[in-house]
Amino acid sequence: MPIEILMPALSPTMKEGNLAKWIKKEGDKIKAGEVIAEIETDKATMEVEAVDEGILGKILVQHGTENVAVNSCIALILADGEDKKVLDSYQVSSNQNISNVGTKNDSSKSSSPIKNDKNNVVEKVVILEKTSDANIVKASPLAKRIAKDEGVTLSLINGSGPHGRVVKDDVIDFVKNGSSRSMAVRRNPQEFYVIKNNNIRKVIAKRLLESKQNVPHFYLSCEFKIDKLNELRSALNEVAEIDENGNPAYKISVNDLIIKATAMALKKVPEANSSWNEDGILVYNNIDISMAVAIDGGLITPIIKNADQKSIQAISREAKQLAKKAREGKLTPEEFQGGTFSISNLGMFGIDNFSAIINPPQSCILAVSRAVEKPIVEHGQIKIAHMMNVTLSSDHRVVDGAVGAEFLKALRRYIEHPILSIL
Repeated sequence: MPIEILMPALSPTMKEGNLAKWIKKEGDKIKAGEVIAEIETDKATMEVEAVDEGILGKILVQHGTENVAVNSCIALILADGEDKKVLDSYQVSSNQNISNVGTKNDSSKSSSPIKNDKNNVVEKVVILEKTSDANIVKASPLAKRIAKDEGVTLSLINGSGPHGRVVKDDVIDFVKNGSSRSMAVRRNPQEFYVIKNNNIRKVIAKRLLESKQNVPHFYLSCEFKIDKLNELRSALNEVAEIDENGNPAYKISVNDLIIKATAMALKKVPEANSSWNEDGILVYNNIDISMAVAIDGGLITPIIKNADQKSIQAISREAKQLAKKAREGKLTPEEFQGGTFSISNLGMFGIDNFSAIINPPQSCILAVSRAVEKPIVEHGQIKIAHMMNVTLSSDHRVVDGAVGAEFLKALRRYIEHPILSIL
């Protein structure tokens, strides 16, 4: 009797996924523990291992198929020596119906109409074809003839006729005034193109919408002086040991120091390391920092667990490893699910100030902007300092103004006196 291979649930929130790729093909021998397929979940592309051994007798769901329900039968395994004819009459016994699974994603979808159900308007994506210059640009017959005689490219001319049509006077004016008038304004005949939403983007959209609709966001902003933070970073990097390849054992970033400082501040103000529950506020005993990482098609938040207990060097190495795995789509569920507090750092993109959306069920997220040199007054003297803006977004049901202010006060102490983070 054939053994059913079911669509696995690779995370607690997964209800369906895309069958991205079959590693094995029909007729291949497979062993327990071998990778047989790749599944695109709501967060990443992950490998699926066989739990039984035998011969891959029949693939029921082809690669590229979307929206395959968890526990749907996707393939059948034959035991060694089992007749392949049993596959013809075998009835799938899994309790999920695969008849509604999305079809294989092929290139033909790119030219299909996109329907707006709201007003029943159908828009069509225009696919450009290679055509002659005369056919692309609207021009009068006389304008075309003059342009041909003068050796002028019509696409360089800004038409003054109806709907941008190039007329005789436009061509003559262009010939008289030379190429200085060649910067024509032309509309692209393809009004838009579509970037299909993958599972990651859909989940992000759903969670952020729910967060803004259901969580009462409250914002607190302040500036920190980070000159001593930069000095500590330089000093730690300077004494890094060199490995056998001639590379430093670690390279600490400002973000690594911010993660450590945030963890230490949460230890001082545990009320900010919390989440909302209808029966009571959950205050977490462990400090697990989620850091936002941009990936293709969206973002993901790998977690530095127990960040308050780890050295800055350890945090730096772990943060780089997790970010690399995130961009390669190789994070395991336990590496990105959970977390008690989030940090989103856009300083490297030159952002001066922003407010981040809370990542439920967490109650806080810290938005970190770039550091800039600016004059400040210190003890009655004007000095130049590196100042960094941060904004704390809080769930006001859990973290009110006083708790948020206490947290930022503690964070300021660890940012402006970073030696405290390693004592």
